[in-house]
Amino acid sequence: MEATQPSRFQERVLAVVRESAPGLSVEVEHSCGQLALRVPREGLVRICRGLKHDPETRFDYLADLCGVDYLGRRAVRFQVVYNLYSIPKNHRLRLKVDVDGEDPWVESVTGVWKAANWHERELYDMFGIEVRGHPDLRRILMPDDWEGHPLRKDYPLRGKGRRDDFSFVPDEDRPPTRRPAPPPEPW
Repeated sequence: MEATQPSRFQERVLAVVRESAPGLSVEVEHSCGQLALRVPREGLVRICRGLKHDPETRFDYLADLCGVDYLGRRAVRFQVVYNLYSIPKNHRLRLKVDVDGEDPWVESVTGVWKAANWHERELYDMFGIEVRGHPDLRRILMPDDWEGHPLRKDYPLRGKGRRDDFSFVPDEDRPPTRRPAPPPEPW
């Protein structure tokens, strides 16, 4: 695969990242024509703030935040991926943060983008990655007393506890709640 020449915009993104977190190493990746940066978790919030507030980058929208579990495939087990979008510039950027499996945590970016609130709660709930500085870190999808984190690769396939107890389902056969659509009329 041949190396692509960075655009002026991509060069500015890299400059903002280096200015926001001087001395921290940043790895540059390209995937499907999109820039992706692997950044250290220690500089994440500063980098995000810089990318949002710089007048030339203006990544004003956190489109998504998700976790990845690389159990047994990489030395560092988890990765948190931040998908950023600049509405005025029409550009996308992916930030990746490696997170150790022994002490999984990242800093909250809710102070940069309010939309991170729900995404970070889901990250905590599904992967068990602590989000330090989050204003209300608690489960969002699973019940409060649920044990474990379902999207971890070492989570049992059959689940824990309640997945084997279907006592809440009535015994009688119920008719389907939705009828299939009739076939379209021929022309």
